[in-house]
Amino acid sequence: MQNPITIDALRALDAIDRKGSFAAAAASLYRVPSALTYTIKKLEDDMGAALFDRTKQKAQLTPAGKIVLEQGRQILLATNRLVDSVQQLESGWESEIRLSRDTVIPQCQLFQLIEQFNQLEHSVDISVDVEAVGGGWDALHSRRADIVIGASGELPRGVFQTHKIGEIEFVFAVAPHHPLAFVDGVLEAEKLTDYASVVVADTSQLLPTRSSGLFKSKQVIKVNTMETKIAAQLQGLGIGFVPRHMVQCYFDSGELIEKMCSIPRPNQSLYIAWHKDHQGRAFDWFVDHLPKADWGL
Repeated sequence: MQNPITIDALRALDAIDRKGSFAAAAASLYRVPSALTYTIKKLEDDMGAALFDRTKQKAQLTPAGKIVLEQGRQILLATNRLVDSVQQLESGWESEIRLSRDTVIPQCQLFQLIEQFNQLEHSVDISVDVEAVGGGWDALHSRRADIVIGASGELPRGVFQTHKIGEIEFVFAVAPHHPLAFVDGVLEAEKLTDYASVVVADTSQLLPTRSSGLFKSKQVIKVNTMETKIAAQLQGLGIGFVPRHMVQCYFDSGELIEKMCSIPRPNQSLYIAWHKDHQGRAFDWFVDHLPKADWGL
């Protein structure tokens, strides 16, 4: 049996509901009212149910008509998306671009770039995820990200294209009411063992996880973002190394105290990285613009 519901009929039903009358709907669809009336009458006959209550002066849907309209609009939306996807494929614009930033990368700059990209007015969905420690490389390796901003550590060879965007200076920080805030001079490693440390957990799913900035401590509190780690240290829950560019304002306000520590914590290089074999005009746009942005590092 042939399905009586057609895209043309769903568009007609949608237009009548939005415009309030057959005549107004026909005008919006550049059709004559009689053609629209025939389309709806045929749909009703084929389905064996009235879709409009014709005893009313204004076109009013019956309960059956409301069901067809509600689910029909979902079909129209899916159809439009399908058409858009095919057109984007033909034009070279992807249907989606997946970006991933490391948790030490400020999100405001990335949002500014996305806003700039949106001015191109291409219907490209954008996915933005957050990774930590070795999670950036893992996101590329597992193909859950097309481009990573802020990947760090040892660079994989031959698989990804990379561009260095800066270096992070890590500093040791404690809350002003934390006991270590009152210790003069350099904090020795043995002094840290009596207190809890706060660390950002590696978000890797496939590749081996990495440890970064770990030291012996009474307790380890694991969090999923650098922002959460800083919040925990502001409250005095623990201690640890934090990126200077994210906490300098707290040093200036006195909400955190910078301490010298005997444990070495070298600067860390950050990279934008992407698959060499990836293609697409949205991808090309971001690969061109991301390295030029000022990430405030």
